[in-house]
Amino acid sequence: MTETTNIDNYKAASLALRDKNLRQALYDEGSIIMKDVLVNLHGDQHKSRRALETKVFRKDFFKYYESEVFPQTLTETLAPFVKSGEMDLVDFGYRVMVNLTADFTGLDRQEKSPEETADLMALLRIFGKTATLAHATGDKEAVKEEAINGLARFDQRFVQPSISRRISFLEKRDQGKINEEAIPRDILTVLLKNEDGIDIPRDVLTREMAFFALAGAHTSIHTLTHAVHELIGWLESRPEDMDLVLNEPRFIQKCVLESIRLHPSSPIAARKTLCPMDIDSKKLEEDSKVVIDLQSANRSRTIFGEDADSFNPNRSLPKGQSRYGLSFGQGMHACIGLNLAAGVLPNENRPVDHMGTVALIIQSLFKKGMERDPNQTPEKDSTTARDLWGYYPVIFSI
Repeated sequence: MTETTNIDNYKAASLALRDKNLRQALYDEGSIIMKDVLVNLHGDQHKSRRALETKVFRKDFFKYYESEVFPQTLTETLAPFVKSGEMDLVDFGYRVMVNLTADFTGLDRQEKSPEETADLMALLRIFGKTATLAHATGDKEAVKEEAINGLARFDQRFVQPSISRRISFLEKRDQGKINEEAIPRDILTVLLKNEDGIDIPRDVLTREMAFFALAGAHTSIHTLTHAVHELIGWLESRPEDMDLVLNEPRFIQKCVLESIRLHPSSPIAARKTLCPMDIDSKKLEEDSKVVIDLQSANRSRTIFGEDADSFNPNRSLPKGQSRYGLSFGQGMHACIGLNLAAGVLPNENRPVDHMGTVALIIQSLFKKGMERDPNQTPEKDSTTARDLWGYYPVIFSI
């Protein structure tokens, strides 16, 4: 059995993430959902599909979505919780992100009913457990069975009707009945147009939709809950910074990015060698496993200072160093949704014009007087070895 090589040094981890002779291996156990989706492709296949799908992931689109579309969704989703005076932040995260991820993925909600939304949320939870099956603590076979049934329901209820609607749009465009601007701008539409002629079988298309929906929701919910937890702790000892939270977008962004550094969506990245090679001064054979400890690398005192284990949105960084460390990946698998979740943090002398959805949500929550519920205790998700919150009760004082 080939020995696993572990890397926790920041520089070595960065080099490994960018090495083209290392293929993605983190999701091998979750192939029911993850087989042949973008994040699992390598080489030319990955390059061509990413180039196609990146047409959706442009700064101008997310800036428009953040300023014109998302605020209404956020307001509508948050209103009943503010009225009741309490909510579970994890559950709220799913509710507010399910619409966002469905929109950019290209999943129509025909009924727009609470039951339909609840079903999509349940499916994303199933897909999330399946994708991260390597870290599951329960019955893995039961998770796989649930995923098979869930994928079939997802395809029938969401994917097939969405495909039919977009094909109709494309046919009308070709007939001159509508112009290009009338066609939805999302991942599914780009794949159906397939202007680059990439071979995408029907079953792969369904899994790609599931992957983008769950990736957008899960990573943002993970980031939202951790960032709120860290920021509440920060404000307990620095209450004067509440003014920055309410009025300074740059500070909120720094908080989000600092939390992402401390709590990457996946604590590790995993790769397999495609040929014999040297990694971190070790000689490895082909098909050897390499585990990159992102969480440890992101806490490098050499890079982030002596308080690298602590939450400090005001920390000074070496020139050119990202505030989020390696959490969004590097190289070919660098996260395609960075702009969506974290926005763009400009130079100090320029105003913020694109906060990112997570920062926007957090600022809105604090403007409604959100506080940790003093009578209930937050709980971590016991079904996974990953550092995820399963329940995080908050109250509203406004």
